Amino acid sequence: MASNTDFASLPLSPALLESVAGLGYTQMTPIQAQALPTMLAGQDVIAQAKTGSGKTAAFGLALLQGLQTNLFEVQALVICPTRELSDQVGREIRALARNTPNVKLLTLCGGVPIRAHRESLQHGAHVVVGTPGRLRALLDKERLSLQATKVVVLDEADRMLEMGFEDDLRAIMAKAPKVRQTLLFSATYPDAIQEISACYQRTPVRLTVDAQVDASQLEEVAFQVGVSANERTEAVLRLIAHYQPRSTLVFCNTKEECNNVARALRHGGVRALALHGDLEQRERDEVLVVFSNQSCSALVATDVAARGLDIVDLECVINYELSPDPSVHLHRVGRTGRAGKQGLALSLLRVDDTYRLQRIEEGRRGPIKRAKLPKARAEGVMPPQPSMITLRIEGGRKDKLRPGDILGALTGEGGITGEQVGKIQVMELCTYVAVKREVEKRALDQVQGGRIKKRKFRVSKVAAG
Repeated sequence: MASNTDFASLPLSPALLESVAGLGYTQMTPIQAQALPTMLAGQDVIAQAKTGSGKTAAFGLALLQGLQTNLFEVQALVICPTRELSDQVGREIRALARNTPNVKLLTLCGGVPIRAHRESLQHGAHVVVGTPGRLRALLDKERLSLQATKVVVLDEADRMLEMGFEDDLRAIMAKAPKVRQTLLFSATYPDAIQEISACYQRTPVRLTVDAQVDASQLEEVAFQVGVSANERTEAVLRLIAHYQPRSTLVFCNTKEECNNVARALRHGGVRALALHGDLEQRERDEVLVVFSNQSCSALVATDVAARGLDIVDLECVINYELSPDPSVHLHRVGRTGRAGKQGLALSLLRVDDTYRLQRIEEGRRGPIKRAKLPKARAEGVMPPQPSMITLRIEGGRKDKLRPGDILGALTGEGGITGEQVGKIQVMELCTYVAVKREVEKRALDQVQGGRIKKRKFRVSKVAAG
């Protein structure tokens, strides 16, 4: 008999259950167990769930279950704050739909010529995932129709408001049918989220997944430091040298701090990049790719910029400065110590951080361990160096490239082995591929001197701090 956390206990089609099993999902996560029965019953939901909680699979299964594949119109719309989150959500829904015949999903985001999206929409789609600006532009030009839409998902709604998309959201929702299901997911519950829910939802079921830190999987330590920027960046360098994490996410509260800390880390021998709102979309894409495929050791980010960022096997989080919001702190440190793996969360404390720390400890229901900073970095002890480098190939989905094409080009005659190739990410206009550092030159020569799908493509190494 299926348990109440078993996907088989839900009224899902055999094709969706087959996809779930094929993806290795055995039991539902807490947000899935709470939200899926309600969503499958057609009710509106407002759910508090952080990145990595399984929320995408939850609303993905719910909207796929209700599709009529013989009706070639947009029946489900997912609105995301950023292009990378849209891509991530689109990939996961496609994976869930792989055993359901004839499901077409389009990802509609800025950074791609709008003409390409207009042409794709001429052939119809069942599911659309996109960013507010591009969706509104296509609706305004009457290239996108929501007249058959039954489900609208607002993913990371709090971030959409932080990024100033409220007017775009209003314009999009005005074009959706009044009778529909609206699912709202947010990592935090500011007052503005309540207002959005009141505008767009009908008697929603409110769900909150307990965001408490699992002490068995996370070592959390706080260190007293001085107030000067030099003392604080030196503290970060000491911690990285002492703990030797292969991947570290450093949180700062401002864009200026991000740039300054990343620069100081690079000066100290750490391959580090900054992620904040001033980056162009292409720069942001490259930073995320390089960090996620282990070509740089540290990413220095603001909370807003890091939302939607889900890095597998993140070993360490460092709070360069404590957040004034305890829920944000829990969201930060909850990015490490996942999937049964041990995580590490380190915080720098100033003398005036007592009140912030007390509120954080109340929120996590327990004290945070205090420790003295490791001694000055020992001579000859180097920060951990990334094992991979990233190549950028000037061809992507528009050239009909697939990961297998790139792998074949690299491992062809006289090339490198498959074990020396890491993550391959095919974007609209370019492709990023990670290769082991020791075969960098061979990989460059292999692509430059050969052909992919009978064509030559330019290739270069991406800077990684």
